[in-house]
Amino acid sequence: MKKVFAVLGAGMQGTAAAYDLAKFADAQVIRMGDVDLHQAEKSSRRVNELIGSAICEPHQVNALEPANLSKFLDGVDVLISCVPYWMHPKIAAVAVQSKTSMVDLGGNTDITMETLKLDDMAKSAGVTLVPDTGLAPGLVNSLGLWLIEHLDTCETVKLYCGVLPQNPKPPFNYKLTFNCEGLVTEYDYQAVVLRNHEIALVDTLTETEELFIDQPELGQMEAFVTSGGTSTAPYTLKDRVTNYEYKTIRFPGHGFLMKIFKDFGFWNEEAIDVKGTKIVPKDVFNAVFGPELAKFVDRDMCAVRGVGMGTKDGQPKTLQIDIFDKEDEVTGFTSMERLTGFSASIYAIEIANGHMPDGAIRYENGMSGTKFVQELERRGIQLTYS
Repeated sequence: MKKVFAVLGAGMQGTAAAYDLAKFADAQVIRMGDVDLHQAEKSSRRVNELIGSAICEPHQVNALEPANLSKFLDGVDVLISCVPYWMHPKIAAVAVQSKTSMVDLGGNTDITMETLKLDDMAKSAGVTLVPDTGLAPGLVNSLGLWLIEHLDTCETVKLYCGVLPQNPKPPFNYKLTFNCEGLVTEYDYQAVVLRNHEIALVDTLTETEELFIDQPELGQMEAFVTSGGTSTAPYTLKDRVTNYEYKTIRFPGHGFLMKIFKDFGFWNEEAIDVKGTKIVPKDVFNAVFGPELAKFVDRDMCAVRGVGMGTKDGQPKTLQIDIFDKEDEVTGFTSMERLTGFSASIYAIEIANGHMPDGAIRYENGMSGTKFVQELERRGIQLTYS
């Protein structure tokens, strides 16, 4: 029996997720929901034109209004939530009440833990919740699982990811591929890592290392600690892996410039008085820096790397798996949209096909890395192994 899917948030990643569902889910219908009906109509029309079928239907939805959201979810089997990360637990609670399974794009591990607290409710409702199914967290952690699954014992997993402009422009050499609030969230706070089987918190924008990527557009890059990328994996895998960490890839010098903003208080969340007006520095930064950065328009590319060190057949072994993806000129989907939206869709389809248990499931417990990589390759994503 064909399933009914829904996508909440008809922006960049949401539209790519809907496209992937339309191609691979054998869906009855895909509801595209957004607070802006025009955006939902635009995204639905785009997917329908690419697929050549009226599979997507637009809906105006206020995700923070439970009654409105419940109406949207009536009859929906699986929802993909592509709204700002802090909204996911609120939406998940309504999804459970509506007996709708759900995946989300995540981005903040503390928020993810709130969703996972709905485990008992989800089991009682007979639905599945899987947060953090995007790119990082998400896809990168599946590469980590792939490494673990292909080693007899695994001591260290190191994950890297960066979405970058094809024609970088100084000083930041960066193209904004999602909202500024999400970017700053990755650059701020602390990262959860696993070191010597113990959970550790590491400050973001630190531990910068050089990373060479053998692509004409890249070459010598930098990678530094950012938050959210490991999600719950360090907690889940601490008995299987000694060390587990994630870093973001950027062109050299980017991390140093962003750390200036962090160190000098631009991302503080406590209101300050400025000429008699109370303002939150981080809100001002996002409102000013985001639109300015967004003025730089360029095609994107994405580099992802996973390195696993351990043993195989009784001998020391290092495995490496890489993805280098560019904006798709045929569909117009950016690399960020493809790797994020497609990843969420893969998990949503797995739930719809009955391959995951009921409850609130940690990402790394939902699907094997080997199966996920196979699904990526089925979508034309190129991976290299060494």
